[in-house]
Amino acid sequence: MFEGSYLGNDQRLADDARLECGICWWEYDPAAGDELGQVPPGTPFARLPEHWTCPNCDAPKHKFLVVNDA
Repeated sequence: MFEGSYLGNDQRLADDARLECGICWWEYDPAAGDELGQVPPGTPFARLPEHWTCPNCDAPKHKFLVVNDA
C-alpha cells in the first residue's frame, strides 16, 4: 500500500483534499469538480457518486492517492 492511498476510506479525507489517480496521475480538485463527469465545483472527493471513475483513464475511486502539498 502506498502512503497516501485512499483505498475507499472516505473518513480519511478532508472536504478540500485533492486526490491523484494512481494510474494516469490525473488530479481531482474539489474546487474545480469534474466537468466531464458532471460533478459540480465544490464537491468533495468523498461525495462523488459510487459509479464515478477517473475521467482520463476510467480508474475506480479506490485507485486515487491523496495529494500532499509539501
